[in-house]
Amino acid sequence: MINRENLLEAAQFESLEGDAVSFYFQPGTPQNNSHRGETIHVKDLVRTALHEAERNGNHRGVRDDLQRILVLAESMQSRKPGRRIAKVVFACAKNGFWREYDIPMRSECGSLTVKRQFHLRPLTAVVDEFPRVCIALVGRTTVRLCELWMGEIRETEKSVSKLPRRSRSDGFLGYDAGHAERHIDHEAIHHFKRFADRLQRKQEKEGFERLIVGCRDETWPEIEPRLHPSVRQRLVGRFSFDASTGTVDQVREQVELILKTYRQKRYHELLQRVMDEAKGNGLGALGIKRVLRSLEAGEAQTLLLGDNFAAPAAECQNCGHVEPLKTGIQCPICGANTRVIEDVSDFLLGAAFRKGIEVVPVPPGPDFEKIGNIAALLRFRADHNRNVALKQQAG
Repeated sequence: MINRENLLEAAQFESLEGDAVSFYFQPGTPQNNSHRGETIHVKDLVRTALHEAERNGNHRGVRDDLQRILVLAESMQSRKPGRRIAKVVFACAKNGFWREYDIPMRSECGSLTVKRQFHLRPLTAVVDEFPRVCIALVGRTTVRLCELWMGEIRETEKSVSKLPRRSRSDGFLGYDAGHAERHIDHEAIHHFKRFADRLQRKQEKEGFERLIVGCRDETWPEIEPRLHPSVRQRLVGRFSFDASTGTVDQVREQVELILKTYRQKRYHELLQRVMDEAKGNGLGALGIKRVLRSLEAGEAQTLLLGDNFAAPAAECQNCGHVEPLKTGIQCPICGANTRVIEDVSDFLLGAAFRKGIEVVPVPPGPDFEKIGNIAALLRFRADHNRNVALKQQAG
């Protein structure tokens, strides 16, 4: 399955000859009526891409990659029924680059592009919708850790702590009973603390992106305060669950509902925050021009990109400056010639991944469409820093 490190590698790649091939494909059920139609569709995509490459004069390496992609697609179609997955391929024969990754099945998979950069846009929704989630199932004696990633859930660890047994007699005036009960409570507290420490080590080692906890309602007040701050900030929800008897299959529905609710809430809160910041001349950037400027200045912290976003741009062939496409062909920064980028989406995503900027896909909505389906939350504003410096110099 593809991960963020794979995305970063793809984002850092650029072919000056324009022969970076990106292929997205998901096979139908073998031997069904759509099988032949999908094969024909892939051949049409290859034929169109090769024709375009020949027109641009870079067809030799591209031809090899496209032929290899045809073979791959046909082999996927001929596989026996089983776990169905989609496939993404990034290739550039001239540079000896070939990467293929499995991704969850998605309705929009089925495209082939040949450009200077790899086509990353379809993957942003995949990464956002399928983060690496740690699911902690916790009881007073049991800890089970599960992982949900790219649509697959599996149990990775299980441990059971032994609590001391109660004595047969309560002793004089019930003293032994009270002592044993206190001892059991003490051991349970240590059990929850060990769990919290284990979760912190797991986060530091594996870097899960979201945390969801399943436990009995009465034990949550004992667990939540012991979570380390770095772990708590990844907590997105909790559900009622008996860790000693519940099954992993019972977990999935609860977890998927929590993640869906969290994503929707996060979209609205981020968008509202960015718009409020922008209105107050604060840490919000709205529209393609302002977002491009924030990326270039290193201001951006989070990039919000609408599902319907698409816009042409001009890139300077000398200094690399990118701005919305205008009628002029010269760079306003250095005066050199520019080249047209038909859709600046992949440039934006590549820059975001390389700079460690969080990318949040935003579903269609009238408020976001009014500002061009693109915005950014900023870490700082360069113009504010310049104003402060000028005031200090003047003082």
